[in-house]
Amino acid sequence: MNKLLLNTAVSAALVLSASAVNAAEYVIDTKGAHAFVNFKIKHLGYSWLHGRFNTFDGEFNYDAEKPNASQIMVNIDTTSLDSNHAERDKHLRGKDFLNVGKYPTATFKSTNITFNNDDSGKVTGDFTLHGVTKSITFEIDKIGEGQDPWGGYRVGFEGETSLKLSDYGINYNLGPASTHVDIGLFIEGIRK
Repeated sequence: MNKLLLNTAVSAALVLSASAVNAAEYVIDTKGAHAFVNFKIKHLGYSWLHGRFNTFDGEFNYDAEKPNASQIMVNIDTTSLDSNHAERDKHLRGKDFLNVGKYPTATFKSTNITFNNDDSGKVTGDFTLHGVTKSITFEIDKIGEGQDPWGGYRVGFEGETSLKLSDYGINYNLGPASTHVDIGLFIEGIRK
């Protein structure tokens, strides 16, 4: 009887450790500049203003066999906002918009990930910006995965969503065409 219990316990431990091995952990490749957090917002309804956050980091776990068990966490340094125009960046970092002196970090932490059979899906999570946390959803696509030339293993995703600025206490009047900002998250992860 003791031998049966021991064999059952060992078998259960092997199954659990095999599951843990399959759920690989990845660090977002910001050092190699293979990840981006971009934004765009309409300028007066006539064109688009594009920008990005130059400094951010994050981690995620992913298993192609169980993609819906994935999780992601991203930290964004809001002081690194870059719209390719120094004076505009100063204004966007100021009290009218991001108020980076008071809120130097934005974060996203997933609460649910659902993939379809075609490697597209949705990631829902808590996004904190300007001191306000709200649940948002990114439409996502898996770009690909595999070995890299340096002996590592990588996987890449992209996702986009639209945020209403006033939901985050940003009420500066940019006109009726500029009430929302589109956020794009383009990540390549290196397996740890």
